[in-house]
Amino acid sequence: MKPEHLQRVRRRARLTQVQAAARLGVSQPYLSMLERGQRPLSPKLARRMMHVYGLDPTVLPPSSALPHADSSRLALDLAALGYPGFAYLRSRRRARNPAEVLLAALTHDNLEARVVEALPWVLVRYWDVDATWLVEQARLRNLQNRLGYVAHLARTLAVRSKGGGEERTQALARLESALEESRLVREDTLCRAIPDPERRWLKKNRPAQARHWRLLTDLRPEHLRYAA
Repeated sequence: MKPEHLQRVRRRARLTQVQAAARLGVSQPYLSMLERGQRPLSPKLARRMMHVYGLDPTVLPPSSALPHADSSRLALDLAALGYPGFAYLRSRRRARNPAEVLLAALTHDNLEARVVEALPWVLVRYWDVDATWLVEQARLRNLQNRLGYVAHLARTLAVRSKGGGEERTQALARLESALEESRLVREDTLCRAIPDPERRWLKKNRPAQARHWRLLTDLRPEHLRYAA
């Protein structure tokens, strides 16, 4: 979270500096320095602010050191973010930054279909993620095609949705555009291991945008259960 946002979110929570500092476990002068950008915001304090100010986990600093996460671990991370398809898995697990969860999922080559289907939801729900960080990390890992198609699915769902507004749609369109500049030539899958017969079928029957992003997948917006 940028320093200039700290004062705004505190006021939105209707807290004075003295009240907020007491709830955050810091002194009022220290909080004042944070709001002026004179002290760095630690991950631990960012998490406290998330709870005290009622903020989304997008405020948590994302980590580029992604831990290995299989489908089961990612399902728990998605449940912690509020994904309705995994509501039955909710526990006391701490939420991670949505951009970090999304990137961790995209690094896998054989995720369960239910996890892959959840990825566009992450961007629909948390469209205000740090897109600059997400694009940079995707490029470092050659994941821009996978992320580009997920962003396309998310934008399509956002356009069809009655809520969220134009700001969300524009943010997702900018994310697509940023990834377009570094679209890879090689063909890939959307986090799935696909046998040769299915590969041949997908080459002929995949959606136009999947072909554009050079992905072998038939995942479409209408296949996503939460899109209804």
